[in-house]
Amino acid sequence: MAKIKPQALLLQSKKKKGPSRISLVTIAIYGLIVVVMAFFLFTSYRHWNRRSNFQEEDNLSSVEHDSFGDSKKVDVPKYAVITTSKGSITVELYKEGSPEVVSEFIKSCHKGRFKGMLFNRVIKNFVIQGGDVNRPGNMEDWTSRGKHYNQLDTSLKHEAFMLGTSKTKHDGGGFDLFITTAPIPDLNEKINVFGRVIKGEDVVQEIEEADTDEHYRPKAPIGIIEVTLKQKL
Repeated sequence: MAKIKPQALLLQSKKKKGPSRISLVTIAIYGLIVVVMAFFLFTSYRHWNRRSNFQEEDNLSSVEHDSFGDSKKVDVPKYAVITTSKGSITVELYKEGSPEVVSEFIKSCHKGRFKGMLFNRVIKNFVIQGGDVNRPGNMEDWTSRGKHYNQLDTSLKHEAFMLGTSKTKHDGGGFDLFITTAPIPDLNEKINVFGRVIKGEDVVQEIEEADTDEHYRPKAPIGIIEVTLKQKL
């Protein structure tokens, strides 16, 4: 059997025990992989974080929009208190039946157009009217109708104490008010009804009993002091 020299055994032992060397290329590849993974995790985190923030903002804006819409609905008044020199008349507004007329009435209230308005026509067993008496094609017809209806049975079709405004459009954005004091058969031909008196019928009747001249103008001024809009009574 051949003998191995001590020097050869020493060289073989060093080859077995010595650590293997890692090349620079391998280190660079591993480093690049770590950087790519870190970048991917960072971009994923930013994406999901932004998406979460957008969802929260959308939910918040949706809630604010709904709240604003609800507040608008809640703010629409259901009642109007007409304070006159004879007392107060409380009216329920027909928002669903006459939305455009009610909207115009509310705007006129906010602009203070009814403050100081006089009841310029008072026709017994017919209507009391507040507004401009000088508008053409209006009061002459109403006066003749009043004379006619005074001779009719007042238990006919339409109820008394209805609030309305003339269907005739006028320049200047005026808004006249009519409160019926008796049932009127063809009320809808001349008036846009947008409310009903629910309190203060006695005040309406007191105004109706006022002394008037031959043109149905009250001899003593009777006017509206203010109109207050209310959501609840």
